[in-house]
Amino acid sequence: MAREVASAATLPALDDERREFSAEESMAELRDLISSAGAGIAGEILQRRQKPDPATLIGSGKLEELKGAVASTAPDLVIFDHELTPSQQRNLERELEVRVLDRTQLILDIFARHARPREGQLQVELAQLQYLLPRLAGRGVQMSQLGGGIGTRGPGETQLETDRRKIYRRIRHVKEQLDNVRRIRSQQRQRRESVPIATIALVGYTNAGKSTLFNALTKAGVLESARMFATLDPTLRQVVLPSKRQVLLSDTVGFIRNLPHTLVSAFRATLEEVQRASLLLHVSDVTSPTAAEQQAQVEEVLRELESQDKPRIYVMNKVDLLPEKKSESLCDTDSVIHVSAVKGTGLDKLLALIDAKIAEDPVRTVRLRVPQSEGKALATLDAKSVVLSREYRDGYVELEVQAPESLLRRIKSFVTNE
Repeated sequence: MAREVASAATLPALDDERREFSAEESMAELRDLISSAGAGIAGEILQRRQKPDPATLIGSGKLEELKGAVASTAPDLVIFDHELTPSQQRNLERELEVRVLDRTQLILDIFARHARPREGQLQVELAQLQYLLPRLAGRGVQMSQLGGGIGTRGPGETQLETDRRKIYRRIRHVKEQLDNVRRIRSQQRQRRESVPIATIALVGYTNAGKSTLFNALTKAGVLESARMFATLDPTLRQVVLPSKRQVLLSDTVGFIRNLPHTLVSAFRATLEEVQRASLLLHVSDVTSPTAAEQQAQVEEVLRELESQDKPRIYVMNKVDLLPEKKSESLCDTDSVIHVSAVKGTGLDKLLALIDAKIAEDPVRTVRLRVPQSEGKALATLDAKSVVLSREYRDGYVELEVQAPESLLRRIKSFVTNE
């Protein structure tokens, strides 16, 4: 695909408690985003400023330098690792005579490429339309036609004219369709919640290994990719815990630094699984030099979703990539566990920790006296409870089991004492 020139704007100063992403780390993330969009990079320019220029973000001197780089490399577009105001974007395009995108529009494009089911496509379209509205002036036919390459994927299924009334009308239509999706999801959730089964949501920074962990725990076979935002559509699968209780595990979209607010709003239907979950598994890439900063960014999105107070387990993934001495020095706690989703390391401990934190369908230890003729009941106990002891006496099987409350209600006639 055609090449791009990337430019990063100034990042906030570091602090003593928790440093922000450095400019270099931010540029590295921008490279990953561009790669995920399927493009190459022709060159990079980095600027440090006390405050952004209101007209062009980067100022006249740096703009001249950028114009020279554009003239020498002839890129298809220039991407800024900073959100541009509509006027800044127009001014830059007029000066550079090439399409200019900001980080938000790049993320929206990646989402548009990866959204598959109709729900995901609607959510991306809504975010694109909301982003487009304030940028209509001066865009002309350029914004109304579908095309190829980053930033030219049209938000609608057909040619979108830059008429504000038509866009508002389309936004209303998309919101109505998403409301239907939420209604169907709500009905499905109510049916699920009528059974005492907990839902656990995987959350984390994009490319932390959530889908790999999801597959390791559920054998679901969902897409695993090193590209950012490979998972956009929620997937629910059943997992059996050591206590034989069943839970539902939900894989969700990855979060990222400065995740566009329009995307958080548009994907609220998908992220409702996070809001409804009994427990969050916050997955982090333990090998990332910015792991702490990535965790903080995920926590910010959780606050925006009003899910900051939910119980959670911090799952530090990819320990297989650490040096042996470092991996051996890691210590698990009742809220932090180190795993390798690829190698399967630590997954048994993770399931046990989940089991200990889930309150739904509580497990009790009871004694049972079941006639040997009740083969179906005995088979159910073997499959769905932990049998601690078993004795055969006078045509009966006497057992001590640890079983979920939902199972005990079905076999209560066989309970002798607790």
